[in-house]
Amino acid sequence: MNTWIKVARYHLVGPASYLMLAWILPFSFAVGAVTAGRARGHDAAGYLASFFIYFAVLGVRTIGRSLPFSLTLGASRRSFYCGTALLGMALALACGLVLTALQAVERATGGWGLSVRFFRVPYLLDGPWPATWLTSAVGLFALFVYGMWCGIVYSRWGLLGTLAFIAMQALVVAAGVVVVTFDHWHLWSAAGGSLVGLTGLGLTGVIAALTVLLLAGGHATIRRVTV
Repeated sequence: MNTWIKVARYHLVGPASYLMLAWILPFSFAVGAVTAGRARGHDAAGYLASFFIYFAVLGVRTIGRSLPFSLTLGASRRSFYCGTALLGMALALACGLVLTALQAVERATGGWGLSVRFFRVPYLLDGPWPATWLTSAVGLFALFVYGMWCGIVYSRWGLLGTLAFIAMQALVVAAGVVVVTFDHWHLWSAAGGSLVGLTGLGLTGVIAALTVLLLAGGHATIRRVTV
């Protein structure tokens, strides 16, 4: 565990990528607030997606920037991978707490005095604060881990290998959608837009389980990376 913490601290030696988190959120909020007046019900929650997507980008950048040099310094692949995942988890928990606090402020001020919904995402991030914190942290960490895996694949097989990796996953998802549609499994309720029989916390559990699979896949892949 001590080695993992050292790896996490090593990533923070160059903090520029992580400091971007402090700028993306207010920028997305400003854009959303300006354009929310045109949206139905002043709903600007979609702009919050940019903050989540950046976590995947951050996972890719963290691996691509630090992996080769860390291995030459003598860090084992396992220690590097676990330390990087530990950093991603800490960032996800901290940022999830920030989102939860801002959501509370948004509720208390009636949508920042403008009736704007930015931090209250229907179905996913619109419940009690513990649920919001858990869901946002799990989602952010899942995207960070996925970005890590893509970064490892790029380090091992280059751009073409990464594109093939992503395309393969897209095909799997598309095949799943086709099967579901063909068998007439109605996953979305017409009224609430939520998964039938699956609450927001239930979906969080599914994402958490998927994150474990992503961690396992990334760990198996990094063992094949050469410096």
